[in-house]
Amino acid sequence: MKLSDVKRGSELRTASIEDLKTLSDDVRDTILKTVSQNGGHLSSNLGMVELTLSLYHVFDFDKDQLLFDVGHQCYTHKLLSGRASSFATLRQEEGICGFPRTDESKYDLWNTGHSSNAISAALGLARARDLTGGEGRVIAVVGDGALTGGMCYEALNDLGSRKTQMIIILNDNGMSISSNVGALSNYLTYLRVSKGWQKLKSAFSHILFKVPIGGKKLHHLFQNFKDHVRNIFVNDKFFSSLGLRYLGPVDGHNIQYMTQLFRHLQDEKEPVIVHVMTKKGKGYPFAEQNPERYHGIGPFDLKTGERIEKARPRSFGASACAFLCEQAQKNPRIVVVNAAMTTGTGFDGFAKAYPKRHFDAGIAEEHAVTLAAGMAKGGLRPFVAIYDTFLQRAYDQIMEDVCFQDLPVVFLMDHAGYVGGDGASHHGMYGISYLRSIPGLTIVCPRNVDEMLSALSWCLKEGKAPVAIRYPQADIPGPAYTGSFSPGRWECLRKGQDACLLAVGSMVPNALKAAEQLQKNGIEISVLSASSVRPLDEMALKEAADRGMPFFTAEENERSGGFGSAVAEWCAVSGTGEVRGVFALPDAFLPHGSREKRLQECGLDGNAMAEFIRRKLRT
Repeated sequence: MKLSDVKRGSELRTASIEDLKTLSDDVRDTILKTVSQNGGHLSSNLGMVELTLSLYHVFDFDKDQLLFDVGHQCYTHKLLSGRASSFATLRQEEGICGFPRTDESKYDLWNTGHSSNAISAALGLARARDLTGGEGRVIAVVGDGALTGGMCYEALNDLGSRKTQMIIILNDNGMSISSNVGALSNYLTYLRVSKGWQKLKSAFSHILFKVPIGGKKLHHLFQNFKDHVRNIFVNDKFFSSLGLRYLGPVDGHNIQYMTQLFRHLQDEKEPVIVHVMTKKGKGYPFAEQNPERYHGIGPFDLKTGERIEKARPRSFGASACAFLCEQAQKNPRIVVVNAAMTTGTGFDGFAKAYPKRHFDAGIAEEHAVTLAAGMAKGGLRPFVAIYDTFLQRAYDQIMEDVCFQDLPVVFLMDHAGYVGGDGASHHGMYGISYLRSIPGLTIVCPRNVDEMLSALSWCLKEGKAPVAIRYPQADIPGPAYTGSFSPGRWECLRKGQDACLLAVGSMVPNALKAAEQLQKNGIEISVLSASSVRPLDEMALKEAADRGMPFFTAEENERSGGFGSAVAEWCAVSGTGEVRGVFALPDAFLPHGSREKRLQECGLDGNAMAEFIRRKLRT
């Protein structure tokens, strides 16, 4: 069987095991070719091929419901559910999203991209099924890394107490984005070593299924018997203590055994967790040997495994890491906290240089923030490096445990702004809006790496309260920064008398281009780099307002509650000044695509801003 034979996935229900094995090669080859050209999440998806094929072979996803946690493992599902012909557009403008999207296919049941929520969502669907008299199975596929998030335990506790019928597939590949940490990871490792039990179970089950008369009954008796015997080999009391039936560990690349097991689960009346072991990067030696490098990767050469590198500007994260590594030599109180994204945030160098002062909390942003708060209370200087989009998961902890205590925790919010290929769940376009209302929090959006380093230096020398520093992944070309950062002080990059354009961080280069365009029309505007979003530079605002200059603001953040709103509020409260225009991302969940094209569509490029300001000044 070839991938071209699969139109909706239902064809797999009558396929032979040999057909599925042949199809697995075609699926894996398609994923490799597409990701090597477009970039994407490779290692986890290569490990999910046989498991997904087995699920499609047994279950009917026109009736049964399948949810993926995070979505790093959904490529095979997308290929089997009617999207093989368009899979080449993966992560491209107006193409297939790299994560499940409900507006893309009815078989994508949940918009995912963040972690640890699939069990809760699936449990809700299962209870809705039961209360409305529905049919079908609800299946949640959860990675072992997701189980480092506390929300999973809340859902498991609820599930076990009410015994709602559903299936949890624990896809255990031994690592998440960064190596899994914590007691659960150690527990799963313990389960994995039970190879003797796994071989015994697999062989005996296979024999029983072949018994022509009474084979299924014998298999059921064996299942009950093995539950008592298994604890001699495998200690699975963690899940059973929550009221869940545990099955596994199971070889996630053995299609024949998995399909037999899944068929048995169709008659199960209570919640079950199936522990499936898969190999991250399966079938591609480079990814098998270095799965973390190929977790999320840009275009690469299939033959050599090497990334096809383009000239890349300086990384904010790597630069922050280098600075803190240098400062940590002199200051033993500096510590760094990550949430399963040590490499993604550029802090693997700190983890290697100072392993005892680096703390990876796993996919548990809430815990990471309060952990840092406790460290600050104890006299340390914690720097919490988390993507803008993921830090929003810890909003309550930022407010209550850090800012309410007025503790000197510094949040390094990477990937701020429109991030391109990963799509709506990963854009860091809400950070200013969700942080700006928190009392006592200084918010900084540096326009380049040098200003960020200056802000970090200020934090260490003078900062005694919480600070959030938001920055994109890479440096954006523009005029050099030679100043010395101080909160509430903006940098004037261009002087004019007709209007004042206040630009935040990544929008500074486009603001300067707008000013150049306006000059050609005889309009001279001032451009200020408003790196201190909170507090505002009230002196600069008052000076411009007193000169009768209307304000325009520009930010790579959603419009609602952003920097433009802050300036408008200042004008209303102070009774002076006027905001004539707010350049910002729309209040919407934007799709994946080209950052440059999206900014143009949103009126955030230099030409669009210049035309808007010109029209406003002439009316």
